[in-house]
Amino acid sequence: HALDDKGRLIVPARFRERLGTGFVLTIAQPDPCLALYPQAAWADFCSRLEAAPRKDERFRRLVRHIFARTEEVACDVQGRLLIPSALRAYAGIEREVVSVGSLTRVEVWARERYDSHAAPDPEAGDLMAELGLY
Repeated sequence: HALDDKGRLIVPARFRERLGTGFVLTIAQPDPCLALYPQAAWADFCSRLEAAPRKDERFRRLVRHIFARTEEVACDVQGRLLIPSALRAYAGIEREVVSVGSLTRVEVWARERYDSHAAPDPEAGDLMAELGLY
């Protein structure tokens, strides 16, 4: 997919259904991309943050960093999402993007960054076995 001249992205219909009418756009730490969370998944994320066992300076900096780069958003009637310029800059998104469903969220990557981060892991089979997935 590609952004239009106003910085809008057409969110694929299969993701719009999963995200609902209003959702959250934020950074996807530690990866250099953005994430779209359905409201329920975002509420769960926030609950886990609130329940974190430590609330030291490092924790507070992380929370500020994330929430300063978080927006409640919705698609327009044509299924487009305006990605604010600061978030586009953070993720290195200029024009071409890749949207990837990832468990509780949808990741939005700059094409170039996705290509360099999505290379297959030669040890993926070992990791799947370690996680008990096969």
